Amino acid sequence: MLDFIKQDKDPETGKVMRKVRSFVLREGRLTAGQRNALDTLWPRFGLERRDGLLDAGKVFGRDAPRVLEIGYGMGQSLAAMAEAAPDQDFIGIEVHRPGVGALLMDIEQRGLSNLRSYCDDAVEILELCIPDGSLARVQLYFPDPWHKKKHHKRRIVQPAWVALVQRKLASGGILHMATDWEHYAEHMMEVMKEASGFHNLAGEGAFSPRPSWRPETKFERRGEKLGHGVWDLLFEKG
Repeated sequence: MLDFIKQDKDPETGKVMRKVRSFVLREGRLTAGQRNALDTLWPRFGLERRDGLLDAGKVFGRDAPRVLEIGYGMGQSLAAMAEAAPDQDFIGIEVHRPGVGALLMDIEQRGLSNLRSYCDDAVEILELCIPDGSLARVQLYFPDPWHKKKHHKRRIVQPAWVALVQRKLASGGILHMATDWEHYAEHMMEVMKEASGFHNLAGEGAFSPRPSWRPETKFERRGEKLGHGVWDLLFEKG
């Protein structure tokens, strides 16, 4: 796990080739339950980059619509979505081991057979492990907004990332993003306006109401009470 921490080196100079990451790895402390889940449940429900291109039919034992979520945090909403949609298969990607451990515990407690997780860098997993045209939906909920202008380059929603997601989605597949930062919502919309191969399900330049499949989080409800907005963007691959 966490193979992405190992920095690549230039084959000629031997210098580390640093990549701009869309996250900062704040490991945090594992609870006893999370550590036990990582030790005992990861072999059953974990996916590894080193295994290469994902054979979802083999992993899940069937061919069903596949949903991929990037950055699921502690995993409660992703587990709830998987439980509510047993006819779909879900793949999560999260870099923080406490969150991965929490999700593994939730998978076992809910008895889910349609949810698996990577603990790795999302862009590299998309590039190396997810077959082209294989996803029914890609979900990016409340990513780090990197609100300082000098850090905007670290935002995951950039033209190259959108093009990568477009390639991984099946025809008619959905890119669903949500944020509680208005400026980031505007940034997302501007990037999507320039992206080829997508159309906005809410209409040109419009944000969508929260769809039924995205659970409302405690964080979101608390923010609404404080007057904070939440913006959803749903774009379909043409």
